[in-house]
Amino acid sequence: MKRFTSGLPDPSAPLSCLPGRNLERHELEEVVEQLERHDALWRGLVGFSDEHRHFAALHRDAHLDVWLLCWTTANDTGWHDHDISSGAVRVVHGALNESAPRIGGAPAVRVVPAGHTLSFAPDHIHRLTASVDRSISIHAYSPALVRLGQYSIDEDGVLRRQPVSYLDELRAFEAPVAA
Repeated sequence: MKRFTSGLPDPSAPLSCLPGRNLERHELEEVVEQLERHDALWRGLVGFSDEHRHFAALHRDAHLDVWLLCWTTANDTGWHDHDISSGAVRVVHGALNESAPRIGGAPAVRVVPAGHTLSFAPDHIHRLTASVDRSISIHAYSPALVRLGQYSIDEDGVLRRQPVSYLDELRAFEAPVAA
Protein backbone atom coordinates (compact mmCIF):
# COMPACT_ATOMS: atom_id res chain seq x y z
CA MET A 1 0.00 0.00 0.00
CA LYS A 2 1.26 3.46 -0.88
CA ARG A 3 1.79 5.88 1.92
CA PHE A 4 -0.21 9.10 2.01
CA THR A 5 2.08 12.03 2.70
CA SER A 6 1.29 15.43 1.30
CA GLY A 7 -1.51 15.25 -1.18
CA LEU A 8 -2.90 12.28 -3.03
CA PRO A 9 -0.09 9.83 -3.81
CA ASP A 10 -1.04 9.14 -7.42
CA PRO A 11 -2.17 12.27 -9.24
CA SER A 12 -3.26 10.16 -12.23
CA ALA A 13 -5.81 8.33 -10.05
CA PRO A 14 -7.34 10.63 -7.44
CA LEU A 15 -9.03 8.84 -4.55
CA SER A 16 -7.31 5.55 -5.42
CA CYS A 17 -5.08 5.51 -2.36
CA LEU A 18 -6.42 7.40 0.61
CA PRO A 19 -4.75 7.34 4.02
CA GLY A 20 -7.48 5.51 5.97
CA ARG A 21 -7.89 8.42 8.40
CA ASN A 22 -9.67 11.74 8.57
CA LEU A 23 -8.06 14.35 6.35
CA GLU A 24 -6.81 17.78 7.37
CA ARG A 25 -8.13 20.91 5.65
CA HIS A 26 -5.07 21.28 3.40
CA GLU A 27 -5.50 17.65 2.34
CA LEU A 28 -9.18 18.24 1.54
CA GLU A 29 -8.10 21.19 -0.61
CA GLU A 30 -5.68 18.90 -2.48
CA VAL A 31 -8.44 16.34 -3.05
CA VAL A 32 -10.84 18.82 -4.67
CA GLU A 33 -8.08 20.48 -6.69
CA GLN A 34 -6.93 17.12 -8.09
CA LEU A 35 -10.50 16.10 -8.90
CA GLU A 36 -10.96 19.32 -10.86
CA ARG A 37 -8.11 18.23 -13.13
CA HIS A 38 -9.71 14.79 -13.63
CA ASP A 39 -12.98 15.95 -15.12
CA ALA A 40 -13.59 12.58 -16.82
CA LEU A 41 -14.59 11.35 -13.34
CA TRP A 42 -17.41 13.88 -12.98
CA ARG A 43 -18.15 15.72 -16.25
CA GLY A 44 -20.88 13.23 -17.23
CA LEU A 45 -22.70 13.90 -13.95
CA VAL A 46 -23.23 17.63 -14.54
CA GLY A 47 -26.84 18.84 -14.63
CA PHE A 48 -28.76 21.98 -13.70
CA SER A 49 -32.19 22.77 -12.27
CA ASP A 50 -33.73 25.90 -10.79
CA GLU A 51 -36.08 23.74 -8.68
CA HIS A 52 -33.44 21.54 -6.98
CA ARG A 53 -29.70 21.93 -6.83
CA HIS A 54 -28.19 19.03 -8.79
CA PHE A 55 -25.63 17.00 -6.84
CA ALA A 56 -23.89 13.65 -7.25
CA ALA A 57 -21.78 11.58 -4.85
CA LEU A 58 -18.26 10.96 -6.18
CA HIS A 59 -16.81 9.07 -3.21
CA ARG A 60 -17.80 7.99 0.29
CA ASP A 61 -16.04 6.10 3.04
CA ALA A 62 -15.82 6.66 6.80
CA HIS A 63 -13.13 9.32 6.42
CA LEU A 64 -14.05 11.18 3.24
CA ASP A 65 -17.18 12.29 1.44
CA VAL A 66 -16.86 13.92 -2.02
CA TRP A 67 -19.68 15.55 -4.00
CA LEU A 68 -20.19 17.31 -7.31
CA LEU A 69 -22.68 20.20 -7.02
CA CYS A 70 -24.19 22.10 -9.94
CA TRP A 71 -25.76 25.50 -9.40
CA THR A 72 -28.15 27.95 -10.98
CA THR A 73 -28.64 31.41 -9.51
CA ALA A 74 -31.98 30.16 -8.09
CA ASN A 75 -30.20 27.62 -5.84
CA ASP A 76 -29.49 28.49 -2.19
CA THR A 77 -28.24 26.22 0.61
CA GLY A 78 -29.59 28.41 3.38
CA TRP A 79 -27.53 28.85 6.54
CA HIS A 80 -25.87 25.60 7.60
CA ASP A 81 -22.91 23.92 9.24
CA HIS A 82 -21.30 20.53 8.59
CA ASP A 83 -21.58 19.18 12.16
CA ILE A 84 -18.24 17.46 12.93
CA SER A 85 -16.77 17.59 9.41
CA SER A 86 -14.20 19.96 7.94
CA GLY A 87 -14.63 20.78 4.28
CA ALA A 88 -13.16 22.14 1.08
CA VAL A 89 -15.03 23.49 -1.93
CA ARG A 90 -13.38 23.93 -5.34
CA VAL A 91 -15.24 26.06 -7.86
CA VAL A 92 -14.52 24.49 -11.25
CA HIS A 93 -16.85 26.62 -13.38
CA GLY A 94 -18.61 29.92 -12.74
CA ALA A 95 -18.53 31.42 -9.25
CA LEU A 96 -20.18 30.92 -5.86
CA ASN A 97 -21.13 33.43 -3.17
CA GLU A 98 -20.21 32.38 0.34
CA SER A 99 -21.98 34.28 3.10
CA ALA A 100 -21.07 34.10 6.80
CA PRO A 101 -23.54 35.39 9.41
CA ARG A 102 -22.57 38.34 11.61
CA ILE A 103 -24.39 39.34 14.77
CA GLY A 104 -25.70 42.88 14.48
CA GLY A 105 -24.76 43.38 10.85
CA ALA A 106 -25.17 42.20 7.31
CA PRO A 107 -23.58 38.86 6.47
CA ALA A 108 -19.97 38.88 5.28
CA VAL A 109 -20.06 37.84 1.62
CA ARG A 110 -17.24 36.78 -0.65
CA VAL A 111 -17.27 35.59 -4.24
CA VAL A 112 -15.29 32.43 -4.92
CA PRO A 113 -14.52 32.27 -8.66
CA ALA A 114 -13.61 29.26 -10.79
CA GLY A 115 -10.10 28.02 -10.04
CA HIS A 116 -10.32 28.89 -6.34
CA THR A 117 -10.90 26.79 -3.23
CA LEU A 118 -12.45 27.65 0.11
CA SER A 119 -12.00 25.43 3.14
CA PHE A 120 -13.43 25.46 6.63
CA ALA A 121 -13.40 23.81 10.04
CA PRO A 122 -16.45 22.06 11.53
CA ASP A 123 -17.52 25.17 13.47
CA HIS A 124 -18.00 27.21 10.27
CA ILE A 125 -21.55 28.38 9.48
CA HIS A 126 -22.20 29.62 5.95
CA ARG A 127 -24.62 29.89 3.06
CA LEU A 128 -23.76 29.20 -0.58
CA THR A 129 -25.44 30.52 -3.69
CA ALA A 130 -24.36 30.76 -7.31
CA SER A 131 -22.92 34.09 -8.34
CA VAL A 132 -22.95 32.91 -11.95
CA ASP A 133 -25.60 30.67 -13.53
CA ARG A 134 -24.49 27.09 -14.33
CA SER A 135 -21.66 27.10 -11.79
CA ILE A 136 -20.01 23.80 -10.83
CA SER A 137 -18.18 22.92 -7.61
CA ILE A 138 -16.54 19.89 -6.00
CA HIS A 139 -16.95 19.46 -2.22
CA ALA A 140 -14.94 17.19 0.11
CA TYR A 141 -15.73 16.58 3.79
CA SER A 142 -13.82 14.71 6.47
CA PRO A 143 -14.90 12.79 8.38
CA ALA A 144 -17.69 11.78 6.00
CA LEU A 145 -20.91 13.73 6.51
CA VAL A 146 -23.60 12.12 8.62
CA ARG A 147 -25.67 15.18 9.43
CA LEU A 148 -25.59 18.92 9.03
CA GLY A 149 -27.15 21.77 10.94
CA GLN A 150 -29.70 23.96 9.13
CA TYR A 151 -30.42 27.38 10.70
CA SER A 152 -33.48 29.59 10.84
CA ILE A 153 -34.71 32.51 12.92
CA ASP A 154 -38.21 32.24 14.35
CA GLU A 155 -40.74 35.07 14.56
CA ASP A 156 -39.31 36.10 17.98
CA GLY A 157 -35.82 36.50 16.51
CA VAL A 158 -34.44 33.31 18.11
CA LEU A 159 -31.85 31.38 16.13
CA ARG A 160 -32.74 27.69 15.73
CA ARG A 161 -30.55 24.81 14.54
CA GLN A 162 -32.22 21.77 13.03
CA PRO A 163 -30.16 18.64 12.34
CA VAL A 164 -30.62 17.28 8.81
CA SER A 165 -29.27 14.21 7.05
CA TYR A 166 -26.34 14.59 4.69
CA LEU A 167 -28.65 13.15 2.00
CA ASP A 168 -31.14 16.01 2.30
CA GLU A 169 -30.86 18.93 -0.09
CA LEU A 170 -30.04 22.07 1.83
CA ARG A 171 -32.42 24.91 0.98
CA ALA A 172 -33.09 28.34 2.33
CA PHE A 173 -35.98 28.51 4.78
CA GLU A 174 -39.00 30.52 3.64
CA ALA A 175 -38.30 33.33 6.11
CA PRO A 176 -34.91 34.93 5.46
CA VAL A 177 -32.37 34.64 8.25
CA ALA A 178 -31.73 38.08 9.69
CA ALA A 179 -28.26 38.94 10.94
